[in-house]
Amino acid sequence: MRPRDMTAFPTDRHGLIRREATLRLGISDDVVTAAVRRGELVRLAPGVCAVANPDLQSDTADDELYRLKSIAVATSARDGDTSTLSHDSAAAVHRLSQLHPERELVHLTKTRERGGFVRGHRVVHAGPLSPGDITDVDGVRVTTLERSAVDIAMNGDFERALVVFDRALALKADLATMTTILESRGRWRGVGTARRALALADAASESVGESWSRAQMIAAGLPIPRLQHTFQTSDGPARADFDWEGELVGEFDGLQKYGRLLRPGETPRDALIREKRREDALRAQGIMVVRWTWATLERGELVGLLRPWLDAFAAA
Repeated sequence: MRPRDMTAFPTDRHGLIRREATLRLGISDDVVTAAVRRGELVRLAPGVCAVANPDLQSDTADDELYRLKSIAVATSARDGDTSTLSHDSAAAVHRLSQLHPERELVHLTKTRERGGFVRGHRVVHAGPLSPGDITDVDGVRVTTLERSAVDIAMNGDFERALVVFDRALALKADLATMTTILESRGRWRGVGTARRALALADAASESVGESWSRAQMIAAGLPIPRLQHTFQTSDGPARADFDWEGELVGEFDGLQKYGRLLRPGETPRDALIREKRREDALRAQGIMVVRWTWATLERGELVGLLRPWLDAFAAA
């Protein structure tokens, strides 16, 4: 007889459903497989599932499933005592947002000079790992927030590095610690890019999209904007994502932005109307407002959107 009630599946402290636990309760592999087929469970790794959550948005669901998948691998019999979650997988456990994060392979680091490998759904990195580089998050051994950010920055381009350092600083990562880690890397590949990004990182950036926007501005040599300045307008205080000398305001419109702006009892439409009033009040003061979206960044159109306005203000 199939258990239709989701509570019939035993979960551990992380919300994972493990094969050894289901078999111990007399729930066969066929029952678990059927629940996966019905969409009630999601298979994360061999022998490990999680309860599906249809209420999560797509990106949020992907992040949460990858976090659980990383924990499943890190706490498995194979890796539990020999490896430390690192890179994108440690970032997922720390809930450190990234640009274009890894969502397929689980990253671990073992203390050895060489011998990293990719096998199945695991990427095992070889390298130095001191006790100070390791922390415990809900019983899972992971690289610290600072070490995780540095590892990701050194394995990506400038845009990805700036984003992860911005987000790490916003989570209260220690700047001096990240600087020290980078100094210890000597001439390792990617260290120059990571150092440049860390020098320009800013905790005031409020989202991946805002950080990616700023990275594109910096890479193109545009003037670096002020972040999160509050203007006083006839409609009340108006805080801008970016501004240049109080003459040009830039606003990144992410999918979650209006959700963050919602006040109690408001709908997204209410927030949108309020944002429109705010923008009109800024324009009434002679401030130009330019908006862009994630698609603008993906198409590489932001610099072309901003440069004419910045050039015009510079020439005035």
